[in-house]
Amino acid sequence: MNAVREVLKEHLTPRQIELLGAIAKFQKSRCFSPTIGELADRFEISRSTTFEHIEELRKKGYLSEQSSRARSLELSPKAYKLLRQAANQSQQTGNRQDGTIPLAGRVAAGIPIEAVENKERLSINSLFGNSDEIFALEVRGDSMTGEGINSGDFVICRKCSTANEGQMVVAIVDNENATLKRFYREKDAVRLQPANEQYEPIYSRNCRIEAVVLGVIKKF
Repeated sequence: MNAVREVLKEHLTPRQIELLGAIAKFQKSRCFSPTIGELADRFEISRSTTFEHIEELRKKGYLSEQSSRARSLELSPKAYKLLRQAANQSQQTGNRQDGTIPLAGRVAAGIPIEAVENKERLSINSLFGNSDEIFALEVRGDSMTGEGINSGDFVICRKCSTANEGQMVVAIVDNENATLKRFYREKDAVRLQPANEQYEPIYSRNCRIEAVVLGVIKKF
């Protein structure tokens, strides 16, 4: 059974997989386990949420049983096996030209232009970079249709905790709800501006920026 199938079978969430990887990396670099507080700070989530993930990982056999020690997070052989499989699969995927497709040339959307054959290849990495900070999100909803972003499209994002005025961001409002909007600073709050007249702007004093949007991918 490969890593993906095992993850699906055990219903591991992306955050739980990240926690396993963080624990393994912490132990390798410091020779002892992280605390729940250190993991919470690492991923900028609450300690209670981190604790819930840890308990689920214990129930599924990826972490050893709880002890009274603060640094008692120990990965099980099952966890090490999963992380090795995931690393191997990631390496194999990287060897497949990163999912590139031929970039055959250019096409006019106005006055026709001469067709010139192109032997380049196009990939997400070539457009947006291959940093670990780059990720994609599927859009659900129609509040940004005025920007040409529809439900079912994918936005390419870069993890970031700050944004410039007017940038499109992924923001967390009231430590709970994630939303895709344009970011503006007001006198005593921030304004998250939709691009659809049917939606009102969101004003918030409790807003955390998770990422800025670099581009959009859509299917027709």
